[in-house]
Amino acid sequence: MSPDAPDVGHLLDLTDPDVVADPYAALAACRATAPVGWHGPLGMYVATSHAACNAVLRDRALGRIFTAREPANAWDTFNWLHADSILDSEPPKHTRLRRLIAGAFGRGHVHRLAPRIEELAEGLVADCAATVSEEGAVDVIEALAEPLPVLVIAELLGVPEPDRHLLRPWSQAIVRMYEVTRTREEDEAAQLACREFAAYVEALAADRARHPGEDLLSDLVAARDGTDRLSPQELVATAVLLLNAGHEASVNGFGNGLASLLAAGGDFGDPVRLVEEMLRHDSPLHLFERTATHDTVIEGVHIRAGEKVAALLGAANRDPAVFAEPDAFRPDRDPNPHLAFGAGIHFCVGAPLARLELATAAGVLLGRWPRLRVVDAVRRPTFVLRGYERLVIAPA
Repeated sequence: MSPDAPDVGHLLDLTDPDVVADPYAALAACRATAPVGWHGPLGMYVATSHAACNAVLRDRALGRIFTAREPANAWDTFNWLHADSILDSEPPKHTRLRRLIAGAFGRGHVHRLAPRIEELAEGLVADCAATVSEEGAVDVIEALAEPLPVLVIAELLGVPEPDRHLLRPWSQAIVRMYEVTRTREEDEAAQLACREFAAYVEALAADRARHPGEDLLSDLVAARDGTDRLSPQELVATAVLLLNAGHEASVNGFGNGLASLLAAGGDFGDPVRLVEEMLRHDSPLHLFERTATHDTVIEGVHIRAGEKVAALLGAANRDPAVFAEPDAFRPDRDPNPHLAFGAGIHFCVGAPLARLELATAAGVLLGRWPRLRVVDAVRRPTFVLRGYERLVIAPA
């Protein structure tokens, strides 16, 4: 059957480096054409307005249906890490997993970590200050945005300090698989990272079963709902997802948001509102895919069972129907109903932790240097997970 929407593939060319580097004009053109369009190169519908993206994320006829990669022997660990994760499950499995995971999270881990997150951020910013004193500038991605979430996730899960350097490379290799284009070398790196990461978490979980601690991994090992509990693979998949999703969102959300703030100039105001605008203005996640489990209608477009639709979150978060001056960075914007953390049953379970990390890092950095300037900025050549490879800053 022919697509039931205007074709917007020519407006959003994800093979064009300029579009990937700055997609917002293309996203606006797609949104002006239709709230739901057809993207031929992606082979799926794309939701471009805030209302359409919100509907896609909430419609129970649209699910996260994981398709195993082939050949199975090469992708085995990658496949079960996704099939057994909360992100790629639907009810009733999703309901069961979220209940168990939320119960473990609900034991006060985010609140417990708040003083430690501030301590870690203070230490990293002090190191930034030392670098600035010696060199005049510092790469805030390398010095703060990347290490802080790794340290926080490591503290959350109870990863021993000597092993923490392993986490970021594993995460980077795995999340590269979510991009539109990949190389064979990147595929092989992801396969190896999945095997190594899963084996590491399995061993760490086994140790926590014998010697429980105050960390989230110990609570996930012990998590029960009546006679139900997480299976060994579900537990490992949860730990891997916490690093991959939580870490990448925090790194990219901070780098993108800080660059937007510095480009806009002016005072940063309330850290809580600032973080929401950082997440809205240049969202760390730009595409979230769904598959129709049965026929449904989004903004007048009929999506048939088996067809895919993606919520383009960067387009939703700059929809002028919802946000006044959507391309402007306004750190005091309120209300700010962005969709950076998703919506519906797949709303990010780690959102409170990510918000705390971002607010703390921004507060500590900008508390030391209320005026900063960008010396050099290099974007990652990725669309789905949008962020900076380098963001070099210096006191203004």
